[in-house]
Amino acid sequence: MRIKTLTLTNFRNYERETFTFGEGLNVLFGKNAQGKTNCAEAVFFLCTGTSLRIKREGQLIRKGEERARLLAVAESRYGEMTLEADIAEHGRELKINGVKISKTVNFIGNIHSVFFSPGELRLIQDGPDERRRFLDISISQISRPYYTALLRYRKILEQRNTLLKEKNDELILETLPVWDEQLCKYAAVIGKARRDYVEKLAPYAREAHAFLTDGAEELSLSLERKYAGDEQEIAEKLFREMEGRYERDIRLGFTSVGPHRDDLDIRIGELDAKQFASQGQTRTIALAVKLAEVEIFKELSGEPPVLILDDVMSELDLPRRKKLVQRIEGLQTILTCTHAERVLYGKKAQKIKIQDGHIV
Repeated sequence: MRIKTLTLTNFRNYERETFTFGEGLNVLFGKNAQGKTNCAEAVFFLCTGTSLRIKREGQLIRKGEERARLLAVAESRYGEMTLEADIAEHGRELKINGVKISKTVNFIGNIHSVFFSPGELRLIQDGPDERRRFLDISISQISRPYYTALLRYRKILEQRNTLLKEKNDELILETLPVWDEQLCKYAAVIGKARRDYVEKLAPYAREAHAFLTDGAEELSLSLERKYAGDEQEIAEKLFREMEGRYERDIRLGFTSVGPHRDDLDIRIGELDAKQFASQGQTRTIALAVKLAEVEIFKELSGEPPVLILDDVMSELDLPRRKKLVQRIEGLQTILTCTHAERVLYGKKAQKIKIQDGHIV
């Protein structure tokens, strides 16, 4: 999979620019705050239908403009395609090959993408929300049933939590089983998919981490909640668990069990990385997890994803920089940095200089 061209119109600080990317390493370089990360963000948005940097899509529109447009010509083993997003202040329109896509589930995953930036340290340092978000974005790119179940689960969960805040306990106890039957159905899809994904991710992450550290430390990943059995068995177990927590949930006013409470256990040796990893260890763990994500996409789709590395080299020491450049050989990579010559280490690359939202 690869992005051949990317045209940005009124996106962030770009008025209109077209990027042409090579099959291997593409280096976007220039001073800080010129638009390098904005270009990387646009690629990820067209692959996943989301941005890792914003809460409201209107923030993507260039100041003073009403709409932004992103258009990529991409290629996979199924042939060439165009991916397009037209973003307004209060909505967006997505298209594939010029045809409007009414559901985001049909847009994401046509081109897989893995994004890594210094902000990805949140994956280890912050709370469970960040780790669930990582799982959700990654699995959704390779499983439309997962993405659909996730949306429906969130909607029912919101309705269940609203019900729990009612003052009428009798009404709540009478209605909860109706919501829970549907909630557990979608929870089972999410739980099993996360279990299967983490089981695949863990050995790849362990190997990538060993490569980056020369085997000095051992990384292990596991889902804290154990989802045993098939989807029906998971759903039945969750239903019984929710049933046993009715009184507690009514007292708390929210649902205390389910995939929305999941967390990823990350360990270096026997130590919980979330609590004990140093800044350097945290960077290496996060990078190893992202490199493992690359391998999963290759395994499940038969093609490597587009790898986006945003300002990563400045956060790594020299040995790890060299190892990373070695590791990404053969992947289409979009890498942003301030000085191209400091990150190539003899590797061939297409270099694109960015200045104030323009290709120089």
